[in-house]
Amino acid sequence: MAAIAITGATGFLGGAICRRLLAQGQPVVALGRDPAKLAALETLGARTVQNDLAGGPPDQVIEASAVVHCAALSSAWGPRAAFHASNVGGTVSAIRFAKAAGAKRFVHISTPSLYFRFRDQPGVTEDTPLPPPVNAYAATKGEAERIVRAEAGLDPVILRPRGIYGTGDTALLPRLLRAAQAGPLPLIRGGRAETDLTHVDDVVSAVLAALSAPAEMRQRIFNVSGGEPLPVRQIAESAALQAGLSVRWRTIPAGVVFAAARALEAAAYLHPERPEPRITAYGAGLFAFTQTLDLATARQKLGWAPRIGFDEGLALTFGRRP
Repeated sequence: MAAIAITGATGFLGGAICRRLLAQGQPVVALGRDPAKLAALETLGARTVQNDLAGGPPDQVIEASAVVHCAALSSAWGPRAAFHASNVGGTVSAIRFAKAAGAKRFVHISTPSLYFRFRDQPGVTEDTPLPPPVNAYAATKGEAERIVRAEAGLDPVILRPRGIYGTGDTALLPRLLRAAQAGPLPLIRGGRAETDLTHVDDVVSAVLAALSAPAEMRQRIFNVSGGEPLPVRQIAESAALQAGLSVRWRTIPAGVVFAAARALEAAAYLHPERPEPRITAYGAGLFAFTQTLDLATARQKLGWAPRIGFDEGLALTFGRRP
C-alpha cells in the first residue's frame, strides 16, 4: 500500500489526519517542523521528515500516492513576506514534492476567508465571486489556490474548512477565550452575527473523502463546515462556560468598532515591530457579520457531510462526555 504524505503534520489539522490514517493502517509520511511532534507520530508508525516547505521541498525523494497539503501560516496579522513564503512558496514546494513522489492526488487545505466581505453572507457557495482579499493571509491563500488548480496532473482537490476546533486546537477557541478574559467582547449589530465552526474530526473525514474521490472531477473546490449556523455570541458563551469563565459584552456601534480597529492597524503599521493590534477590522467583522457556508456540493460530489454538532464537539474538546 502506497503511503500518503501529509505536510504540516506537526500542526493541529495535519496531526489529526496522520493519526486517523495510521489508525486505519494506512502508511503515512509526515512532514513538519516540530521534532518532538514528529517523534510522537513516528511512535505511531509514521515515516517522518523534518522540513520547512517555505525553504523548499525535502532533499530526499519519497514515494507517495497522494499528498495532503496542510502546512500554512494562518493568522489575521503579520508581515506579508512571511505569509507569501509559507502559503505561496510552501505550496510551490509541496507541489514539487508531490510530483517527485509520483502522487496522483493533491488535497489542498485552503480557507473560506477568501469569501470574506464586510457584510452578511449566509450560505456562501463555492462559485461565489471572490472579493478583494481582506488581509495578507487571504491574499496568499488565494494565490496558492490558483497555483494548485493549474496542476491538473496532480488531480487536485481544494477544501475550504471553516473555523476548525477540537482537542489540540491552539488558535480558534483559545484565542477567543483569551479575548474574553482580557475584557468585554464587542456586541455589534445586536449580536446577530452567525458563523459555522467545524470539529477537527469532521475536517479529517472530508480529507479522506477528497482522497478517495473519483479521478478528474470537474468540481475542484469544496466548502467544509459543521453545517450548523450559530450566533457568534452563543459560541463565545458556550466555550467560556466549558472553560469555567464568564463572558462580558459591551454594546458598541459598528462604525465605532471599525474606525477604532483601522486606527489601531495604522498605528501598528507605523511601529517598527508591527505588533498585532488588540482588534483588527477583520476580527471585528467576524463579530459583526454573518458568514456561513453552503455544503450542498460536498454532500453531492464528495459524499461527505458533517457528523459532529457544536455541543458535542465542544464537550469533546474540553474532555467531557457529550
